[in-house]
Amino acid sequence: MPNIRRLDPTASPLDYFGSELRRYRESAGLSQKELGDCIFCTGSLVGQIETAHKVPTREFAERADAALMTDGCFSRLVGLVLRSQLPTWFQQFAELEARAGQISTYQAQMIYGLLQTEEYARAVLATGMPDKLDELVAARMERQRILLRDKPPVAWVVLDEAALYRPIGGCDVMHRQLAHLLNLTDRRWVRIQVLPFEAGEHASLIGSFTSLRFEDDPEIVYTEDLIAGHMTANPDTVREAAFRYAHLQASALSVKDSAELINRVMEERYGEQQGPDQRAVA
Repeated sequence: MPNIRRLDPTASPLDYFGSELRRYRESAGLSQKELGDCIFCTGSLVGQIETAHKVPTREFAERADAALMTDGCFSRLVGLVLRSQLPTWFQQFAELEARAGQISTYQAQMIYGLLQTEEYARAVLATGMPDKLDELVAARMERQRILLRDKPPVAWVVLDEAALYRPIGGCDVMHRQLAHLLNLTDRRWVRIQVLPFEAGEHASLIGSFTSLRFEDDPEIVYTEDLIAGHMTANPDTVREAAFRYAHLQASALSVKDSAELINRVMEERYGEQQGPDQRAVA
């Protein structure tokens, strides 16, 4: 008789997902291997997810729903599971970000998380040397689903020009990342501006910040330091952030000119002419 780990479904979203997967599978009269065969994975992976040793992907959840005819149970749960993999200090912000009607952000060092490609996100997250890189990358990709909703938030992003030139992940990764930004300009609710080097000193030399606006709740401002993130709804701070953001937008290139700059950097700095190592040279 196999030793079956007993899960406490209330311990975490991951434990709840695993217990529900086991319950639905056993109700269907399937072994782990049989379910794995149905959803194109190994029985071992099914077992790892059932025992909360492995985090499911959205693709796994959708296939499990189809195979077990759960009416979308796992597709609904997987968002909570992936969000739970984010750093504890970031989870509350991610929840608020998902509810915001408008997101305004200035990013001084890198592309904003909601606009990152998977490979760019992996390179960024790897710098923190996390124990569960795959899970963090999946969680970041899950965050981006808010831009695909029927009524997505208005996302207004000001990127420092430095973010375009920093070769995170190498030239191939950057070329695809900048191409992704250009593709996003076709979305009505996403606006990207670049703050050019020639702007010189500007209203947020101190660093990046993000403001979230809601229909009924107070606006919040989010910043990060080396260790964690910080949120505040203090009216004076919110007002100061709005004032600084207006100045950043005024100093930034127009959306059209920003797209032209992104395209030029993509082709000139990260084009095929870079050489065999495919890494930019400063």
